[in-house]
Amino acid sequence: MDVRTWTFVLVGLSFALYIGVAIWSRARSTKDFYVAGTGVSPLANGMATAADWMSAASFISMAGLISFLGYDGSVYLMGWTGGYVLLALLLAPYLRKFGAYTVPDFVGDRYYSQVARIVAVVCAIFVSFTYVSGQMRGVGIVFSRFLEVDVTVGVVIGMAVVFFYAVLGGMKGITYTQVAQYCVLIFAYMVPAIFLAVMLSGTPIPQLGFGGADPESGVFLLDKLDGLHRELGFAAYTDGTKSMIDVFFITAALMVGTAGLPHVIIRFYTVPKVRDARVSVGWALLFIAILYTTAPAIAVFARANLLDTVAGQPYDAMPEWFNKWEDTGLITFEDHDQDGNILYVGDAERNELTVNPDIMVLANPEISRLPNWVVGLVAAGGLAAALSTAAGLLLVVSAAISHDLLKRAFRPDISERGELVAARISAALAVVAAGLLGISDPGFVAQVVAFAFGLAASSFFPVIILGTFTRSMNREGAIAGMLSGITFTAAYIIYFRFVNPGADTPENWWFGISPEGIGTVGMLLNFAVALGVSRFTPAPPAHIRDLVDRIRSPGDVGKTG
Repeated sequence: MDVRTWTFVLVGLSFALYIGVAIWSRARSTKDFYVAGTGVSPLANGMATAADWMSAASFISMAGLISFLGYDGSVYLMGWTGGYVLLALLLAPYLRKFGAYTVPDFVGDRYYSQVARIVAVVCAIFVSFTYVSGQMRGVGIVFSRFLEVDVTVGVVIGMAVVFFYAVLGGMKGITYTQVAQYCVLIFAYMVPAIFLAVMLSGTPIPQLGFGGADPESGVFLLDKLDGLHRELGFAAYTDGTKSMIDVFFITAALMVGTAGLPHVIIRFYTVPKVRDARVSVGWALLFIAILYTTAPAIAVFARANLLDTVAGQPYDAMPEWFNKWEDTGLITFEDHDQDGNILYVGDAERNELTVNPDIMVLANPEISRLPNWVVGLVAAGGLAAALSTAAGLLLVVSAAISHDLLKRAFRPDISERGELVAARISAALAVVAAGLLGISDPGFVAQVVAFAFGLAASSFFPVIILGTFTRSMNREGAIAGMLSGITFTAAYIIYFRFVNPGADTPENWWFGISPEGIGTVGMLLNFAVALGVSRFTPAPPAHIRDLVDRIRSPGDVGKTG
């Protein structure tokens, strides 16, 4: 069968699996809808958390960015995995012990303020929609190439699937669907990696293969790649070009952003006990490590194969995959010197080929001439990664509107059935809004997701840390901190990436800090403002200070146990 047929078959089977799981595990109460009835096992929750967190950015875009950035791309590996250590040690058990359904629920109750709750809701929606736009774009990229449909049509198909299991199943349906999606995405990621490791280094272990040597020439792959880069005028693959301060700030933003992402935090309310929350993090780290230790190998394999296949070759001799990706607009060739050959060089003025990094993982099996079923499998895995995270984010938006705004702020007398209906309507509207964002072409998937991490770092992380470990933090400080942190971070990103993109260079950045790393500054600003304001405003009530003490002591505490 050809690539398109294999893609139809494998994507169709995976979608049928997700929908079947959603029907089996559909939510019958608000507790099912928001936190899966708090009955998910740590193993299943760890797998679902891994799928929730390993988005299209991890599956599709991260290895692509590393393949182009080389050493500089390591910030994504360090930041996104380091964040889970923070999550395990500082947040997961305490938030689960508090027992709130959502992060805005925690903020509203801990800071005894409806205003704080509403500010947290706005931050959660802003962060979630920034993040989800990258996921829906990833869905469109996969469909546009492998099903040969327009990106808009691909996003609409993804919307329909997410709509079904997010609206019907809520957190319960999403959790067990994400378990299935993790199995699909990790199998789809590892199969081509193993194929390529054997082909390029003679070992079936990708983590060892990318540091190994070519079986025929005996040259180490990284040495070969460095040589190719130098010949073509690119920076050496194993050398970094970013400043140390920017690497530090990007890594820190991704780390604390991971620990502050609302769709990840909410997962730790779905397990039966506080101890299970910490065990869930351990399982999630293991499942995440399988993909993240493989990503650098995929990046090296993809980059080496691309340069060998394309650089200096006649355009008319390009294989079918090249022309298919050209049709999507994610590869462009302009023959400046009219010689019919592809001049792919580091000099921007002479370069004739532009390759979007987001295609590297998806195109890699075709570039390497792997079997067609492997190509279709990778497409199914990319969709699983994008849809699993999109569903988690959309549930955050739904819960923020129906539970935190409607139930806790405006309609406290609403029935459980009414709240469940409102949650499903909110989820449906969120799916539509997410699809529109995905169609609008927000840029590289990983870059958009990095912005979301920065926004989460500058808004949620400080108020959660201070709310858990500081008895004196009050509502005035929390509100001022959240507003100042997210406003500063969003303004910096919007200015350099949308208002004045021509100024988006290290020379113009504040202290050499890129928009991807500015969330760390926003976080520090949040901490400073929150602590400063709290010193000059009334202390929290005695029962709030006692609650903070009980959260950190052995035993159970909180509204939901």
